Amino acid sequence: MLSASFRRLAWSNLLAQSAEQLSLAAVPIVAVLLLQAGPGEIGLLASIQSLPFLILSMPLGLLADRTSRKRLMVLAESLRALALLALFGLVVLGQASIAALAVIGFLAAVGTVAFSVAAPSLVPALVPVEGLARANGRLELARSSAFAAGPALAGALIAWTGASVAFVLSGMLSVAAVLLLRGILEPVRAAMPPRHPLLELKDGAQWVWRSDLLRPIMFTSIAWNISWFMLQAAYVPYAIHDLGLDAGGVGITLACYGVGMILGSLIAPRVVSALPFGQAILIGPYFSVLAATTMALSLYWPEGWVAALSYFFFGVGPIIWTITSTTLRQTVTPRSMIGRVTSINIVVSSGARPLGAALGGVVGVSFPVSVSLWMVVAGFGVQALLITASKVRTLQHLPNPLPD
Repeated sequence: MLSASFRRLAWSNLLAQSAEQLSLAAVPIVAVLLLQAGPGEIGLLASIQSLPFLILSMPLGLLADRTSRKRLMVLAESLRALALLALFGLVVLGQASIAALAVIGFLAAVGTVAFSVAAPSLVPALVPVEGLARANGRLELARSSAFAAGPALAGALIAWTGASVAFVLSGMLSVAAVLLLRGILEPVRAAMPPRHPLLELKDGAQWVWRSDLLRPIMFTSIAWNISWFMLQAAYVPYAIHDLGLDAGGVGITLACYGVGMILGSLIAPRVVSALPFGQAILIGPYFSVLAATTMALSLYWPEGWVAALSYFFFGVGPIIWTITSTTLRQTVTPRSMIGRVTSINIVVSSGARPLGAALGGVVGVSFPVSVSLWMVVAGFGVQALLITASKVRTLQHLPNPLPD
């Protein structure tokens, strides 16, 4: 039985992820429909919204290892709520611009970074070792539900009532997440001796680099994120201008990603129990190749359902990767170092996000959309090769938990 505090964490995660996905889906739609943004502007927005992952993950990871993880998430989620409500005000006043969307998107992403760093560190303190995989699956199921509902709801709200309602609803969801987080009973941790932050970060980086299991996961994540954000920079303009979708149609295709994630979360326990652990991890990278190829095929069958099927495949496999790789990282990392190790993984993969988004924007402006989509296929092929060639593939079961 998962504890009441963990259930609060899971529900707050659902609300915070819903706020994020609703706003993330609304921003590019608003940029294209109201501000006539193209691939270059959409790529710029995605790049700036990704920067908090790059510049704040390590400081937040240090705080997660040394201070209250609950307090960290409360403060960051409060900042997200304020940013989303400010964006609502700009839209109502008719002052929305690409620059405003970028700045407020940057502030809103801080909440996501805090959750991404603090939650994996808090889970082992709330859940026994044998329940880690189940708990991670529960968190990912909540995130998957947000991915499924957020984009479709954003598209529908913008089509029916305008952009302002989407942003105020996002802000309200963030406020509700803060209230749930405040009720978590976080176990008291022993005080750590004072040490220079750079030395602590060095310990975490060395742990990842020297691990034959964590290092290939990191490189696979880098390649995946470059490819994924290239696709995100190209997709909304492509869907509206080439596939003929309106805001609601774009939202529905994006929501298929969340539907796939829900299915992947539900079948993950059976997949992990039926396959050697290393083979279960491979499912995500291989499904990503299938999904990217499906999107490229929409060049020849320009139908919304082909794009929707692609996003569905992107959801099914990678969520199993997330659950298994997170559980592996929590198992082979000392608990006192999980925040830093998680933050380092986020930094290197998130550092690839602005690169992927910027590359997608440049390619989208300079070449036909077909070039962008086939480059995405090639990028996902690289990440599948990286993990296949690693020691992770040979794991028959989850390693024994590492003592602190």
